Amino acid sequence: MALIALAVFITIIITWSVAVKRNMGEAMILGFIGTALFAGQEMLPIAWAAIIEASTSVVVYAAAAFIFMAYLVEKTGVITRLTDILSSVFGRLRGGPAYVDAIVSGTLGAIAGGSNTGNAAASGSITGPWMTRTGWSRERAATVIAGNAGLGAGIPPSASMVIVAGLVASMTTLESIYIGLLCAGLYQVLHRVVVTFAFTRIDRIPRMHADEIPPFVRALSSGWPTLLIFLAAALPIVFTAGPGAIWLEESTPLGEAVGDASLIVWIPVFIIATVVAIAWRSLPRSAPAAREFAQGVITRYSTIVVIIFFAIAASEILSELGLSQEVADLLERASLPTWLLLIIVSIFVVVIAGPLSSTATVTTIGQVVILTLVDVGIDPAVAAVVLLTLASSEGASPPASGSIFVASALVGARPERTFLPLVIYYVVPITAIAVLIGLGVLPILT
Repeated sequence: MALIALAVFITIIITWSVAVKRNMGEAMILGFIGTALFAGQEMLPIAWAAIIEASTSVVVYAAAAFIFMAYLVEKTGVITRLTDILSSVFGRLRGGPAYVDAIVSGTLGAIAGGSNTGNAAASGSITGPWMTRTGWSRERAATVIAGNAGLGAGIPPSASMVIVAGLVASMTTLESIYIGLLCAGLYQVLHRVVVTFAFTRIDRIPRMHADEIPPFVRALSSGWPTLLIFLAAALPIVFTAGPGAIWLEESTPLGEAVGDASLIVWIPVFIIATVVAIAWRSLPRSAPAAREFAQGVITRYSTIVVIIFFAIAASEILSELGLSQEVADLLERASLPTWLLLIIVSIFVVVIAGPLSSTATVTTIGQVVILTLVDVGIDPAVAAVVLLTLASSEGASPPASGSIFVASALVGARPERTFLPLVIYYVVPITAIAVLIGLGVLPILT
């Protein structure tokens, strides 16, 4: 019954968001209702208990903080000044704009928690025209921008990570998922750098002219405070995990209270405080400006928070229906080796991620994928990282990825000409990275 409920849940979400073309918030509410119906006479008490559980989840409140953080970083222009510094450093390399695009995409993922499509728009609007001016073909430039866009979901924080953290809250910690995904994200960044290097050689991309590169001293003098954002993101990790946490527990009055600190909450809090400190002149200074700023934040909340809230609630209902036991029974009958099961699951996730966003992908199939991997002996945090890495392939998955069409529009490319290169150079390697992480070949910290 639970597997059938999951199938109905997935069908409702895909139909409502892809076929009917309505927003994911509505799809999640309908999916939640459809799942609750399988509880029969116990539908109302089980649904109410699931809503209570979602409303008390730290994940929902962390998501709200991340959304505000991302909006603040964008609106204050912090990312633009940071990009100038990166351009001044990497612009001297052959194919420099493509390296900058990879680093900016990763940076956006790390400090703004952006979506893949938004990542392509933000980074590509800067690097796309720059690439075409310096010898890149339009199709290759669009391929690079769309391929790099997956770092928006592949590097924490992201809405997808917050959703998965809510789905597996009973099995692992938010901190473990964050640190594990950060390690996996670094593998993804390395992959992008290698692909960019290969493209510069295959296409014989020349170096940029010196007058096109912003002087490092000028870029650093005007934008150096933006580098403090990386320190703000690192400090909560240092003081809530590892030697830093041990020192606080043993040598300060905080004591064991350190263990109750949520990394997923403190990271956006620290970054928000840093952005306010370094970009306070860019904050709204009049009532109309403040109203416009607030409306922008609320617009983002109206969809993402609804998705996360009802994803957690639907997960609670599926758990109550016995999904974990049904998955375990199914796997026991199948008797597949771990490596083969991992490959099959990975292909399944990547196929689902094609028409859906990474957020929608982890929402619809996240719980069953993680349960499947955990049941064959994979650590829950590692299973979560595998899922999130696979879902991040959405940015490069033809034919429905928004990143592809945004990237193509930015440089005037024909989207269909990017489809095969994206699969070969991005989707397949990302899938391989996820499988190798699941098998323990590529180690990650958790």
